[in-house]
Amino acid sequence: MAGSSDLIVGIDAGTSVIKAVAFDLGGRQIASAAVRNVYDTGPDGSATQSLPRTCADCAKALRALGDKVDGLAARTAAVALTGQGDGTWLVGAGNEAVGDAWLWLDARAAPTVRRLAAGPDERARFVATGTGLNTCQQGAQMAHMDRTAPELLDRAEVALHCKDWLFLNLTGVRATDPSEASFTFGDFRTRRYSDTVIGALGLDHRRHLLPEILDGSRTVLPLTPEAAAATGLCAGTPVSLGFVDMVMTALGAGVYTGDAGAACSTVGSTGVHMRAVTADAVHLNAEGTGYVICLPAPDRVTQVQTNMAATLNIDWALALAQDLLAEHGAAPSHDDLVARIDGWMARARPGTLVYHPYISEAGERGPFVDADARASLVGLGASHRFADVIRAVIEGLGMAARDCYAAMGAMPTELRLTGGAARSAALREVLAAALNIPVRVSSRDEAGAAGCAMMAAVAIGAYDTMESCIAEWTTPLLGAPEPPDPRLVPVYDTLFANYRQARDGLSPVWSGLATARAAQGA
Repeated sequence: MAGSSDLIVGIDAGTSVIKAVAFDLGGRQIASAAVRNVYDTGPDGSATQSLPRTCADCAKALRALGDKVDGLAARTAAVALTGQGDGTWLVGAGNEAVGDAWLWLDARAAPTVRRLAAGPDERARFVATGTGLNTCQQGAQMAHMDRTAPELLDRAEVALHCKDWLFLNLTGVRATDPSEASFTFGDFRTRRYSDTVIGALGLDHRRHLLPEILDGSRTVLPLTPEAAAATGLCAGTPVSLGFVDMVMTALGAGVYTGDAGAACSTVGSTGVHMRAVTADAVHLNAEGTGYVICLPAPDRVTQVQTNMAATLNIDWALALAQDLLAEHGAAPSHDDLVARIDGWMARARPGTLVYHPYISEAGERGPFVDADARASLVGLGASHRFADVIRAVIEGLGMAARDCYAAMGAMPTELRLTGGAARSAALREVLAAALNIPVRVSSRDEAGAAGCAMMAAVAIGAYDTMESCIAEWTTPLLGAPEPPDPRLVPVYDTLFANYRQARDGLSPVWSGLATARAAQGA
């Protein structure tokens, strides 16, 4: 590594934006650039994204970062990649795209998920992967394609994920990482593909589409001359293939710092709740839900439950207010309404309404899987006002987090929080009381990009171990613990019992509404 190479560039290709972030070798963020991501949705539940456009947008973000950082190309010691998880990015001859990618938001595989989930091999698949089957995953999507559109798989030479596609375009190598490989087609204990899992998905005859597995904390590959010309970086720059964005964000935010019982929640558009454990300490729940995702540390994995929608529920509630006010000529911005949330929370009595935050059109995937699940508000009375609804929505996010952690076994002893909503004092108060544990906020702005950059830092020898990198990049950025309000804890214990009872009772209602929508062609 040249003496002038003092930066690592982390790329986080998320669902909303693609970010390129420069860090110095000690973990300090220097600059960032972002390009808005674009994807398409359809009435059939499809959610797709152009592979060539994604590659071009990644290059655009890197060039924009170069405009902000003097001498970026010569100073870059390594580039690291992470990105949105799940989904199916098919690549064929000449490394050309086979149509658009199916994103994790795509719901078309729901019939196949129901069929496979009822099959005799489902429990064996779950025990190997530690991961419940859902429409988001590449395995379910490929199984659905194999039955309904086999020509897509026939034209493909390899099935990748988002970050893998970008890695191919930067290095010319088709590969995936141990995290996505093992929770989709493998065994989290061995971090390799599993014959049991591939067979349970009915994809033995498609095994040739699975790429080699590379650990980006151990192996880097050189940036190709073609990629260098597109990005403005230097040919030969080491490129590290990071793990999936969920675990990279958690790593950057403090899920694994050596503190027993610590957990990490990312509350953004979706809600991701995880705890770091050894592989032999994983709790495999009877329902067969959640994820087990490897960490870039020996024998360490994250046990994960994910809500399909988190702050999307708040966005929905605020959009209602915008629509009503617009009818009378007032059109406050989303930011204007967000600024009012703490005031609304203060005016509303806690625990009087049950809200299930299943606002996503794709249903729910954690801690249960039901593509028909939808949001509900239970307990409305004539005295309730908009402030009560806002409070119920935010309390619903706390209940959903508790529901997820309860499905992973023992409750955590401390929560590390990241994501845009971590800035909300009201949400932090709700989460602390709902889980009855202290909350600490990571001040890391770009935790996902930092997580994969940490992998690259270890791979190029800037740190001997991931633990030594964590001690410098992550631990110092954790804020002071915010304890739970003892007055709210019993209120939320009662609310959670009602939340679960209502959630369990609503399943046939969701199914009936889905049947009605289908009959109406909606």
